[in-house]
Amino acid sequence: MSRKFFVGGNWKCNGSLGSIRSLVGELNNLAFPSDKVEVVVAPPSIYLESVHHNIKKDIFVSAQNTWSEAKGAFTGEISAEMVKDIGLQWVILGHSERRVIFGESSDLVAKKTKHALDTGLKVILCVGEQLAEREAGKTNEVVFAQLEAVAKVVQDWTNIVIAYEPVWAIGTGKTATPLQAQEVHADIRVWLAKHIHGGEHAASVTRIIYGGSVKADNSNELAREKDIDGFLVGGASLIAADFTVIVHSASQKS
Repeated sequence: MSRKFFVGGNWKCNGSLGSIRSLVGELNNLAFPSDKVEVVVAPPSIYLESVHHNIKKDIFVSAQNTWSEAKGAFTGEISAEMVKDIGLQWVILGHSERRVIFGESSDLVAKKTKHALDTGLKVILCVGEQLAEREAGKTNEVVFAQLEAVAKVVQDWTNIVIAYEPVWAIGTGKTATPLQAQEVHADIRVWLAKHIHGGEHAASVTRIIYGGSVKADNSNELAREKDIDGFLVGGASLIAADFTVIVHSASQKS
């Protein structure tokens, strides 16, 4: 079954008013077939509304994180309700930097995912293993446990895009080979067919994208793999020319 190619740009904790204004200006010149590719960018939260109002309408804007409750004494957090209130549709949850640096457990990621979905947001759900776990042959064990936590509280995965991001490849310059990435993506799809509501059909339509040092010079090769439905891009998403090449790698699916 055909799945619409998805390219997300995670700007992380980068940018200033000036640099983001410049980047948005360049991205507004990005031409792509919006019926075949979905493009989403995730600026730091302080710039969300500005980017949303100034970027072209066929590029969607995502938050990088939201909390698991609507409001309250949660200093430093933003809620899914706030993100929706300014007109956004997407949020990234479970990124390895949130899991590793900020200590977010899979259960917390699941709780945040459920709340975001219940609020009406769509979720880019990140999963992935660290280098020691891959070397120990535990990639699937780790990734499936992260997915299982969400499956316990979420039945409908229609508005979830899964981002497989091997932690050892994020920001390191190392990238999983197309074969390594494809193997994990295929295994995730098999897991989905067995464990989420809707079974094989749900698994066949759920988009599974790859993240981990995706660049202009490797995106075409990765995009040719059957179960790689797009990318979550880090550093390269801050360079409009590189991000453009990555978006255009959707043509490899033709």
